[in-house]
Amino acid sequence: MSRWGFPVVDFHCHLPGPEPTQDRLDAEYEHVCGPAKLARLRENAKGYHERVRRARTLPPTGPETRSTEEVAAAWRAEADDVGLARVVFMSGGGNDRLAKVVAAHPDRFAGFANHQPCSPGAAAELRRAAGELGLSGYKVIAPWVTVPLADRSLWPVWEVCEEYGLPVVMHFGPVNGGGGLGHAPNMDPIALHDVAKAFPTVNFVVAHFGCGYPGELLRLGWANANVHADTSSNHEWTRWMPYELTLKDLFRRFRETFGPERILFGTDSCDFPWGYIRQYADEQVRIVHELNLSARDRGLIFAGNAARLLGLDLPGVTTTREDVA
Repeated sequence: MSRWGFPVVDFHCHLPGPEPTQDRLDAEYEHVCGPAKLARLRENAKGYHERVRRARTLPPTGPETRSTEEVAAAWRAEADDVGLARVVFMSGGGNDRLAKVVAAHPDRFAGFANHQPCSPGAAAELRRAAGELGLSGYKVIAPWVTVPLADRSLWPVWEVCEEYGLPVVMHFGPVNGGGGLGHAPNMDPIALHDVAKAFPTVNFVVAHFGCGYPGELLRLGWANANVHADTSSNHEWTRWMPYELTLKDLFRRFRETFGPERILFGTDSCDFPWGYIRQYADEQVRIVHELNLSARDRGLIFAGNAARLLGLDLPGVTTTREDVA
């Protein structure tokens, strides 16, 4: 049992490690604009991130020097300490690295393939990740995709998701927080509309309540019953909205429109010494209590929906609204 008194699956975390796509994008920018401008962008972003860190009273982070096994052990200790039934990693320094970590801790970790669908051989790599490496889903940062999500060139990737029953987590909106990528194709969740229509048996989960596009995500979910939302991140993006918007508002509205069956709990925890960001989870538990959600609805959001999408049989966790005690 978790520290909150009921089963919890964190559906959206990250294992610290290199990010191959970000490294490639940085290299391309440096080639075109030069190293001085890249350094300036990084310094600007650092200022934004520092403001968020201080607002959340989180300790400073530094370069990770521990081995993969040591980082995995530290994450395992964090998960055990708060009693998480599962931690689902959206990334982990490449598919092979993350698969090895999950294989070493199969009772606590699950992992998603994380490579861009527009990259050469993307469908074959996803098939390998699911069929050989044992990864449980697919994570895509949509603004990094260089063609429309509905482009037929990407269909082989979505067909692998369909064949293997892989849930797909999609990040829309700005990337890397303040100072990061704020405009690109596929920034808006509506870009997923035609894909969700074409693959109605694939469960798509849009991260962070839409990350700046909550209205568009609500419309996408209205049109597609296979579209879900996850609750992860610090939700710093709500400060950029031109109207007052709180995390409690988001929980209320998405419960009213998506229903509890299509909301999945997550924190977006990643780096150390932050470890598992308990205050993010505590805040969400508090909001659910303030909204007076039933034990059934709470059970689905915090564990049941994740177990259903991942095909997990977890003690004390049921996956339908009718069966949650």
